[in-house]
Amino acid sequence: MADELRPEYDLKSLEVRRLGPRRKSFGDRVIRLEPDVAAMFPSAESANEALRFLIRITKSHELTLHTAKGDV
Repeated sequence: MADELRPEYDLKSLEVRRLGPRRKSFGDRVIRLEPDVAAMFPSAESANEALRFLIRITKSHELTLHTAKGDV
């Protein structure tokens, strides 16, 4: 069997990533949805879109409440 790797490849510096909850994080958070909630979204993008919409509505509602109370 011939070695097809180039000499400049440094395989000794490679690290094995852990799988599962104890793996290293690279800055992204992983949020686990309950199965009934996850079933409502066909993709991560659709879940993010729904959550952003909820955030906008919540902020808008808070602003409306503060304006009605005269807190602004």
